[in-house]
Amino acid sequence: MNHRLTVDIAGVTLKNPIMPASGTFGSGKEYAAFVDLNRLGAIVVKGVASRPWPGNPPPRLAETASGMLNSVGLQNAGVMAFLAEDLPFLKQFDTKIIVNICGHSLAEYLEVALALSDAPVDLLELNISCPNVSEGGMAFGTNRQMVEQVVSAVKKHARQPLIVKLSPNVTDIVEIARAAESAGADGLSLINTLLGMKIDVHRRKPILANGAGGLSGPAIKPVAIRMVYQTARAVQIPIIGMGGVMTGEDAVEFLLAGASAVAVGTANFHNPTATVDVLQGLEAYMETYGIEDVNALRGFLFRKGR
Repeated sequence: MNHRLTVDIAGVTLKNPIMPASGTFGSGKEYAAFVDLNRLGAIVVKGVASRPWPGNPPPRLAETASGMLNSVGLQNAGVMAFLAEDLPFLKQFDTKIIVNICGHSLAEYLEVALALSDAPVDLLELNISCPNVSEGGMAFGTNRQMVEQVVSAVKKHARQPLIVKLSPNVTDIVEIARAAESAGADGLSLINTLLGMKIDVHRRKPILANGAGGLSGPAIKPVAIRMVYQTARAVQIPIIGMGGVMTGEDAVEFLLAGASAVAVGTANFHNPTATVDVLQGLEAYMETYGIEDVNALRGFLFRKGR
């Protein structure tokens, strides 16, 4: 069977719906020895700021049951280093490029969007939802008015379609999603990590230097599926679903819940071929059930009145 895997995200055609989640794949260089990057629908790079960020002090990673906590703090070399070093590497491959942009303030977000305005980048992912950055980040992503403010401002300056990454650390994900859509977002990605904490009972202190961090991995997948399902029924723009994707069937769950594409995150840390493994699993599922077009899976639950 010749499966049709292409999907459309805000007017950009991806050869398939599988990509890495930002912050789990670097710029792709680290994984190029294990994964044929040409096979991915897109590469989503680690968060890029207007200037270098040192990140948070260690320890900043901790294993948890069915997941991990991180408090890396979006460490990155800044947008100028990205343009000079990472982008030329990425342009070697036949895949779309999505740049995750971050900032401590609205002005910093705008600096990055402007710096990328003439760059050969296909989509921007606006990170307003990172729970382990002391300023900006979570504050922007958990308040409807601030979401509208930052999305509308960045949208005015961005030349690429704008995907807004949403935080699960909110009372009503639909309210935040609708705020982003009304402010001009071309798509959404969700969910980012859940805020969590782990304590060393022998030292009687938090394991992470920052105390709390972002929980990711299989433990959060049911929350992510629920939020994608709720959001997909409430907005008209495409969704990139993520949160605990380990297998092709996990990806199918997100598609059935309403996602147009799926990002693989924590799985990359213990299995460097996770992205292509998920893609192969998706293809196997389609073969098993005689599905010729991956888009037939999108939103199946609510399109069928279930």
